Amino acid sequence: MKKIVLEFFRRGLLACGFGPIILAVLYLILQHRGDMETLTVNQVCLGIFSLTALAFIAGGMNVIYQIERLPLMVAILIHGGVLYISYLGTYLINNWLEWGTTPILVFSCIFVFGYLVIWAIIYSIIKQNTAKLNEKLKQKQQNAENK
Repeated sequence: MKKIVLEFFRRGLLACGFGPIILAVLYLILQHRGDMETLTVNQVCLGIFSLTALAFIAGGMNVIYQIERLPLMVAILIHGGVLYISYLGTYLINNWLEWGTTPILVFSCIFVFGYLVIWAIIYSIIKQNTAKLNEKLKQKQQNAENK
């Protein structure tokens, strides 16, 4: 368990530096589009701290898939749930999402749809790679039998 916790922190620390960079790019895009004129010091600090924490959590949470005794579907649900709560909390704290049933429901639908699309892509890539690997193994077995 200690190994998993250390790996979580290692991955989290590697990822957390990207949070402020993403925030800076987001703020520049919003300013360029004219959607934002000025920010208070509190808004900038809150954005930096919250995006750093979000990136730390998102980076570290991938370690959940290394816990071998945890069924894959349970790991996916834990991973998705923690990311959902983290993203929703970050959006609400920074006032990027209004408090209310409709905005949170829309956010939730978009999050779940995006999460499912990403997992469908990952699943199809893994399935293709597994099929290629199985084909290579069959060929090696056939070559070994023919010798």
